[in-house]
Amino acid sequence: MGMVLGLTGGIATGKSTVVSVFKRLGFPVVDADVIAREIVEIGMPALGEVVSLFGSEILNSDGSLDRKKLGEIIFSDEEKRKKLNSTLSPFLKERILAEIADKKSKAPLVIVDIPLLYEGGYEKFVDKVAVVYIPKTMQLTRLMKRDNLTEREAQQRITSQLPIEKKRQKADILFDNQNSIEETEKLVGKWVLENKFK
Repeated sequence: MGMVLGLTGGIATGKSTVVSVFKRLGFPVVDADVIAREIVEIGMPALGEVVSLFGSEILNSDGSLDRKKLGEIIFSDEEKRKKLNSTLSPFLKERILAEIADKKSKAPLVIVDIPLLYEGGYEKFVDKVAVVYIPKTMQLTRLMKRDNLTEREAQQRITSQLPIEKKRQKADILFDNQNSIEETEKLVGKWVLENKFK
């Protein structure tokens, strides 16, 4: 049975850089963001639940979810964001746990990439948690640049998650991503070798 490593961080802390290293090394990844998109595709029960919550104005003309419109609603209203999360949570959890169980039997290490790992209580379903870390000031700058957001918009997205310093304190493993991508890749590679997964 493989080890299950929960991987998290804050928005724009560089989680995808770390995930890409694990993928390159051949380890399977359970990607919560991909699952979150799949569970609200046309015809899926979770999409029906979201529409009954926010109304059909969050849909595009073809019946698919208008993510931009939904984002505008939930990032400016904490109550609505909490409602959305609690509505989608059971659908998400069911799929994530099924994928973990499937992949665990086939690989020595399974990466579970969950942005809201602590917020969703997923630490109890993984063996260890790795946090991809950068300080909040750097996080804000990177997010504004990456998503072309104003400082206020970036701030709203950051405060919708558990603060990065809190995640850092809770982590079993810390991947510091303040330096170059190459440095981060080396850190991850070194961790894999030290733990004899390769």
